Amino acid sequence: MELISPTEFARDTVQALQEYSVLAGQSVANLFRYPRYMADMMQQADLIGVGSLPIVVLTGFFTGAVLALNSASMLQRFGSLTLIGQLVSVGMVRELGPVLTGLMVAGRNASGMASELGSMIVTEQIDAMRALGTDPLKKLVTPRMISTVFMLFFLTIISDLLGLVGGGVVSTLIFGLDSHQYWSSAWQVLVFQDVFTGLIKPVLFGFIIATVGCYYGMSARGGTQGVGRATTQAVVASSVFILLVDFFATKLLISIFGYR
Repeated sequence: MELISPTEFARDTVQALQEYSVLAGQSVANLFRYPRYMADMMQQADLIGVGSLPIVVLTGFFTGAVLALNSASMLQRFGSLTLIGQLVSVGMVRELGPVLTGLMVAGRNASGMASELGSMIVTEQIDAMRALGTDPLKKLVTPRMISTVFMLFFLTIISDLLGLVGGGVVSTLIFGLDSHQYWSSAWQVLVFQDVFTGLIKPVLFGFIIATVGCYYGMSARGGTQGVGRATTQAVVASSVFILLVDFFATKLLISIFGYR
């Protein structure tokens, strides 16, 4: 790793944040401009949503199962085993479902966006696109942003549902809890604050995944090594941003709705 001075590091960091902010802002502004590139949006929705479905299903199911196992070991000490459904429901819907789904999609799709756009950069395809009068941000970034936000919203709902199913399987088969009792407690404990918190986060995470992945792809330099470096940076940066935004979004929503 090349050593650089703190001043140069700070300058590069500020410049990168500025360039990312410009790209993210332009991707949103392009929503109100023609053409729409609906075919690109549908293609990206298929790649991002349908392609990520297996890993999201597995992640959601086993997260709910593990959450039920860990909850049961504590609840059995107090004779409150029937509360497993409530803990799994609140934990999955409010926090684990959105965050883990976002991280899985970031690992799969942020890297794909960075490598695809980076390859287009180093092979000068994007320069050719500009020469033909096509806006690369409008053609390449905005469809990916819209598709990621849209599909991550529904992927999170699927992950939450599979998490509840996983918790129900563990509660019924291992601890002998009545399935009707489990689902009743899991459903009744949820309030508007839980559902709203769990569904607003995927919108934020989807925007982060798409814009960060596209930013590193559009910033790739140095041939194939630069593409590989951009791919790694996209996954790391999007994952870190997801965790940071999750903290601040949770803090903001708690200040709005209050603690339950």
